[in-house]
Amino acid sequence: MNILVINSGSSSIKYQLIDMPSEIVKASGLIERIGESISKITYKKSEEKITAELPIENHEKGLSEMNRFLMHAEFGVINNINEIHAVGHRVVHGGKDFSGTVEITDEIKEKIKSLSVLAPLHNPNNLIGIEVAEKIFPKAKQLGVFDTAFFQEMPEKAFRYAIPNSFFVEHDIRVYGFHGTSHKFVCEQAISFLSEHKWPSRKLITIHLGNGCSITAIKDGIALDHSLGFGPSNGLIMGTRSGDIDQSVIFYLIDQLGYSPQEVNNVIQKQSGMFGLTGYYDLRDIQEKAKSGDKHCQLALDMNAYRIKKFIGAYASVLNGVDAIVFTAGIGENSSIIRQMVCQEMQYLGIKLNTAKNENLQNGISDISSDDAKVKILVIPTNEELEIAKQSYGLLSE
Repeated sequence: MNILVINSGSSSIKYQLIDMPSEIVKASGLIERIGESISKITYKKSEEKITAELPIENHEKGLSEMNRFLMHAEFGVINNINEIHAVGHRVVHGGKDFSGTVEITDEIKEKIKSLSVLAPLHNPNNLIGIEVAEKIFPKAKQLGVFDTAFFQEMPEKAFRYAIPNSFFVEHDIRVYGFHGTSHKFVCEQAISFLSEHKWPSRKLITIHLGNGCSITAIKDGIALDHSLGFGPSNGLIMGTRSGDIDQSVIFYLIDQLGYSPQEVNNVIQKQSGMFGLTGYYDLRDIQEKAKSGDKHCQLALDMNAYRIKKFIGAYASVLNGVDAIVFTAGIGENSSIIRQMVCQEMQYLGIKLNTAKNENLQNGISDISSDDAKVKILVIPTNEELEIAKQSYGLLSE
C-alpha cells in the first residue's frame, strides 16, 4: 500500500511516499519558500536527489509539482495518482477529541479549524494541506494523525491546571501536549534498542529539540507528563517561542507598557526564545557566535541547557528514577554542544556523557553515555513521517 505522508507548514511541505507494511521509502522531499518569487523543491529517490527552483505560489501548486516528480517518466515512482492509496497528514492540535488516527471528514476538518486558535502557527497550514490533497488525490483515503494523541493517557493530575473547574469542564482548558508523533516514535525505538542491549526501558525521558522543543516523561510506553501545554509555546526555550514565562509579565506588557493581547502573543510566539535572546534564528549561528565570544549567544545556550536540565530533574522525580534519556529532532540529533551542556554535572542522576561518542555519532541510534553511567543517553533520529505512515496503515488495516 502506497501511503503519501504530508507535513504541511506555512511556507513549506515535507513529504514521503512510503510502501506499507514494508516501510520502504519510495520517494521523499521538501518544498520550500512557498509564496515567494522563487521556491525550491527537493525530490529524493533512493540515492538520487533532484532540486529545482521555480515559482510556487501556493500549496496546491506545490503538491502538483510534487506529484509531477512522483510520476516523472525518468525518475518517478508511480504511473498515475490512483497508485496513492492513502494520504497521511500531520495535524498538530487535536484537542481532547482525538486519541488516535482518523479518516478525514468535513466534521473533522471543522474541528481542526476550530482548534487553530490554540495552534495558530500549525493547524491552519495542516488544514490547507488536507484540502489541497483532497483535490489532487480524490480517490485516496485522507487520514489525520494528531501530535496531541500520544498524551491523551496522561493522568489528570498532570494535565489539569489549578484554575476554576469550570474552565476545564466548559472550555476544555488543559494540557494537551505536542510533538507526540515524534515522542511516540523515539520512545518505541528506545524501548526496542534498550531491550536488545539488556537494559531497563520502563522509565524514559524523551527530549525533542528543534525550532519547537518539548520533553516528555514516559513510563511503560505511556506519557506521564509533558512540557508543552494548552498551546505549543510553554516549557523549554525554543527558536522563537519563550517557553515558560511568569504570567505577570504578560499583564505587565498589556497594562503598563500598552501592548495589545495580539502583540503580546506575537512577542511570545515569534520574537522570543533563542531569537529574542540573540537576534539569530539558526542555532548553528548562535553556537559559532558563542565560540567567538558573543556573550548574548553564550547566555542563550546556558539558559537553553539549564531549562532542559530542570525538566529532566522534575521528570526523574515523576518517574521515580530514569533508565534512559533520548535526544531527538534537528537540534537534539545534531548539536553535540547542547547535548554536552545538558548532561554535564548530572552525575547525581547517574547521567554521564562519553565526550568522544557525543562528537562522533553512529548511523541510526547512538548510545553516547559513559560505560559506567547508570542512565543511558541515546540519540535517536526521529521519523515522524514513518510514524504517520504506520498509524495510517494501522487504521486502514483494521
